Amino acid sequence: MPDLTVDVHHVTRVEGHGNIVVEVRGGQLTTCRFDVVETPRFFEAMLRGRPYDDASHITSRICGICAVGHATTSLRATERALGIVPSEQTRLLRKLNFFGEIIDSHVLHAYMLVAPDLLGLGSVIPLAKSAPDVVHRALRMKKLAGDICKVICGRHTHPLGMTVGGFRMFPQPGELEDLHRRLVASRADVEATLELFGKLKFPFFERDTEYVALYSPDEYCFIDGQIRSSLGNTVGLDRYREVTNEHIRGHSSAKHAKHDRESYMVGALARFKTSHALLHPVALQAADALGLKPSCTNPYMNTVAQVVEIAHAVEESISLIEQLLKKGIAVEAPVAPQRLSGMGVGACEVPRGVLFHCYEIVDGIIVKSDCVIPTGQNLANIEADMRALVPQIMDRPTDDVRLELEMLVRAYDPCISCSTHLVDLRILG
Repeated sequence: MPDLTVDVHHVTRVEGHGNIVVEVRGGQLTTCRFDVVETPRFFEAMLRGRPYDDASHITSRICGICAVGHATTSLRATERALGIVPSEQTRLLRKLNFFGEIIDSHVLHAYMLVAPDLLGLGSVIPLAKSAPDVVHRALRMKKLAGDICKVICGRHTHPLGMTVGGFRMFPQPGELEDLHRRLVASRADVEATLELFGKLKFPFFERDTEYVALYSPDEYCFIDGQIRSSLGNTVGLDRYREVTNEHIRGHSSAKHAKHDRESYMVGALARFKTSHALLHPVALQAADALGLKPSCTNPYMNTVAQVVEIAHAVEESISLIEQLLKKGIAVEAPVAPQRLSGMGVGACEVPRGVLFHCYEIVDGIIVKSDCVIPTGQNLANIEADMRALVPQIMDRPTDDVRLELEMLVRAYDPCISCSTHLVDLRILG
């Protein structure tokens, strides 16, 4: 068997910079790494010494794609630390805002980052030429998703309207009615999306691993809940460090994580495997049409799970708007803190998986913070997948091996810049 060298510097169509390094010598896999080479961001250090109500605005800058997710997770950590219980209206508005981001990110990933590979194209640019209706559909869905966030909190990237204990701005009934009309009309785009991805052929690769996601018995959970593993155990959010077990690897400026096994996966596929029965009926029908089963262990199918979640998010958004219009939008003052010192953990299922923020607050000032990012939690699992995949495909042409490894990384929808949180990296020897 010939030797093989794959050195991808950097993987394209992902956020941030990461390298794939694989070497096969004499038919044996000798090197297999996914190097994260981003400069650490130090957001946790930026929070120290800041008033608690600055945290969500600072941490929303961790990611332009998941700005709502970081802001919401930050707010929940702060509120839990200070004994704040948001109103029902606040919870409904946050869910609607969150679904806007889920739709926006999933459409971006499925249509513009993954679909070109499955169609034999190098990027979305030639797709726009050969199938402009497909790209127009994706842009139309993204525009609607962004407008949901704009109506609820002023804008999607770095939201303005959310604050500790509530909102600073409130949507007008006419704005919600317009969103409702557009969401109902977007069902046709969702059906076309299902039809498209039902025709595309994803690489076949199976590897059993652990899956971790938030869980609530009452809903397909994106905000709060408990931490559930596919291996059967469920723990409270305050025990998130027992699950994540972050540790340093010399080839990565982002930490790795492990739980009951040497690695685990977070993201849409993990959510589907742990909570599929709680999906909206329309989303369950979508999963069935796309051949996605709870027993699936193919990481490439994470994109299919995202498409299923698009259907779920659209239907749930329609329902949330109907609830808000029926109840009427009240101009509420934010709920005041019960105390000014405490520790709290917030958790949300952002598009790429479960995100944790933990703050220690003393007299209204943040003295310690910890952010555990979904991509960081996935890095060890990506490498484990690569180690299992390479022996199965090493006899193919090098370009084919390279493409399939790039597609594997892209399937995780990594947000690499978000994941870089090391303060001190030392490589010895």
